[in-house]
Amino acid sequence: MTDRIIMICPLCGRKLEKTHQSFCCKKRHSFDIARQGYINLLPVQNKHSLSPGDTRAMLEARRRFLDKGFYEPVCDDIAEKIRQHCNVPSPVTADIGSGEGYYTSLLKNKCNAQCIGFDIAKEASKMSCQRDRDIIWAVATASHIPLQDSSADAVTAVFSLFVNDEYARILKDGGIVVEVTAGSDHLTELKHIIYDEVFVQNKQPSPFGDQFVLLSQEDKSFRIGLDNEDLKDLLLMTPHSHRISREKSERLEKTDRLDITVNYIIRVLQKKEKRG
Repeated sequence: MTDRIIMICPLCGRKLEKTHQSFCCKKRHSFDIARQGYINLLPVQNKHSLSPGDTRAMLEARRRFLDKGFYEPVCDDIAEKIRQHCNVPSPVTADIGSGEGYYTSLLKNKCNAQCIGFDIAKEASKMSCQRDRDIIWAVATASHIPLQDSSADAVTAVFSLFVNDEYARILKDGGIVVEVTAGSDHLTELKHIIYDEVFVQNKQPSPFGDQFVLLSQEDKSFRIGLDNEDLKDLLLMTPHSHRISREKSERLEKTDRLDITVNYIIRVLQKKEKRG
């Protein structure tokens, strides 16, 4: 169910049409559909490293963790915002930074949405295909989203970059962005294990410019109980895994169970309608 999703060529911006096992534009730029089912729409000139994005190990840890349902309340919250603010029966929804596909696949079912998931990591798109072959999974960057102008009803950005100009470009007038960012107390108990000092923070989402209006912004929290294996997966799927010392790793290894605070800010923005 992806007939209303209109992708464009990342090289020339023309509409892509599916032909057999590839997508092509009128300038004959062609992008093959990989055997796993995803399409790579990230040109070499838009890559900043040989393997951008999360590693396979990080993605596998994220899949193990998320599949246990720890963050499903976050997904339920996003789905409720889409149902509340998208007045179409099957909203075209672009998930930016879709990772291994957890949120995208749930949102498709919870909102009856036509979904496309974009992630800069090729391994993420490969893994996403295992979740749902009816969703389009594409390798792309948030700063160059290969979707036609004014073609999406909703954009979701869950713990990922906010790129206001690109989001405004691909959204229809009146379309929405549902953004989830980490709150000030997010994972604070884990941080106290892996850092010598944890500073008080006042985290806020980034400015959204004059192309959007703010519909709502809420600070939400809930707690989850994690065993040692869950804690190690949680650490591996976050940037904190790159900063932990050997001493702190040993301390984490000895932690059998820990209650963790999940604190997030969910913001809904609406693209302003053009006048005249």
